[in-house]
Amino acid sequence: MYTDDFRYPYDDSTSYDSNNIYELETYDLPLYCPYRQMVPPPGFPQGPQGSQGGPPSAPPSFTPQEPQAQQFGAETFAIDPGAIQPCLFRFVYIWPRRGNGFWAWLTFVGRRSISGFRWERNRWVYFGMDLRDIRSFQCF
Repeated sequence: MYTDDFRYPYDDSTSYDSNNIYELETYDLPLYCPYRQMVPPPGFPQGPQGSQGGPPSAPPSFTPQEPQAQQFGAETFAIDPGAIQPCLFRFVYIWPRRGNGFWAWLTFVGRRSISGFRWERNRWVYFGMDLRDIRSFQCF
């Protein structure tokens, strides 16, 4: 349930106590959720009604070497969405500005962010990331 006082249809003549949340209309969340349409990595078994379950296949077993331009301090402000778009539904190794690099399987590339699955402790975990937080990446 979702309580939203901005959509509550009341007129100004109605007495309204803002401290009493039970006077507010409640709304169900919409049935459509964009995350229900994510495509899992290859080998990720499908459960009932498209839910993910079970162990997926692992990403490549090697750690790629970061491109030399980034190793020598060439910094970009942000990764262009058009540059990372070809990595959709493929394995990609991401080097973030902070922290260690990781394998990912991207399911969404937007104007300012990406999302998908990240390989963490021998399992896939859903993640999202701002394009400004990516130092470099490489598709496989």
